[in-house]
Amino acid sequence: MPSLGADMEAGTLVEWRIAPGQHVHRGDVVALVETEKGIIDIESFEEGLVERLIVQPGSRVPVGTALAVFAGEAAAPQDAGAAPPQPATAAATAATAGRERAPRASPAARAKAVALGIDLASIPDRGPQGFITLQDVERAAGRPGAAPVAPPTAASRGTVRTAIGAAMSRSKREIPHYYLRLAMDFTAAARWLERYNEARAVPERLLSTVLLIKASARAAGAVLGFNGYFGVNGFEPSQAVHVGVAIALRGGGLVAPAILDANQKPLATIMLELHDLVGRVRSGHMRSGELAAATLTVTSLGEEGVDSLYPIIYPPQVAIIGFGSVLERPWAVAGRVEARPVLNLTLAADHRVSDGRQGAQFLARIRDALLRPEEL
Repeated sequence: MPSLGADMEAGTLVEWRIAPGQHVHRGDVVALVETEKGIIDIESFEEGLVERLIVQPGSRVPVGTALAVFAGEAAAPQDAGAAPPQPATAAATAATAGRERAPRASPAARAKAVALGIDLASIPDRGPQGFITLQDVERAAGRPGAAPVAPPTAASRGTVRTAIGAAMSRSKREIPHYYLRLAMDFTAAARWLERYNEARAVPERLLSTVLLIKASARAAGAVLGFNGYFGVNGFEPSQAVHVGVAIALRGGGLVAPAILDANQKPLATIMLELHDLVGRVRSGHMRSGELAAATLTVTSLGEEGVDSLYPIIYPPQVAIIGFGSVLERPWAVAGRVEARPVLNLTLAADHRVSDGRQGAQFLARIRDALLRPEEL
């Protein structure tokens, strides 16, 4: 069971997409897993033959539990002289033996069941393949004799919020945060964006968020200490720049799936991928590679009218960038005061890895890129 974020402790295997004897390539979707944040496509990070499946659909298991056994390339049928694959260890098998089988249900169905005090195990009428839907829960709520559960607690009402809170509490305990803010004149970026969009059909137009993502990715690739992970061996910089984008969930909370290699992609490609990410997040269906890959995160409350925000680092990352609303403010220009669109950039960074001077250089890189948007 892969870790799909610092706030994940366990997941429920919903469905296998592979079978014993099947050849799997890197990047293939091998299973669907349900977490508090939705249904996640689990992608394979290895290539080989599926020897056997250990965990049964419906089982809820902790992060790190062995789900299946793959035989390496050397064990493929065409390699007749290869040694046979080794069986799973007793420990791996025992990790799932006797595990409680949780009812298979959508996140919306689980949330509704908690709110109504319905035990999912008591619902006899279920959707396809025994999967409990929101409609199944609503029907059960109106049926006499529906098995009640204990009254929902604050923690059970806000499972996602509880998980996020635990991860952020750990972040603040373990990571020595420092914060910086830089205000910039957004005129050049706003004018360039207006000209770009005027020449294109509505589906091809860009949001200012795309400029912010690309500028941040460029800066992360140029200034050491803000792109990578902090682990048991200290800071491990990443050559790739995978920018996590904070996206609000419909039921509350948020996730930050990554736009992979954002520093190398054209703005139009980032716009398409961002639109796709938002759509899949809001529908509760994401990919494990997007959730686990982010090397730093950007977040914005600009659409809410907030002019500055001071976010919390999402471990094991070492930096997060915040963007506020672009608002008209007095701005000094050649000895005059004019009304200009002003954007506040904020940085939360890990003091074990960088310091304020490096952080200032990092923010300046983002600002300078936004002052020359045509080069993005």
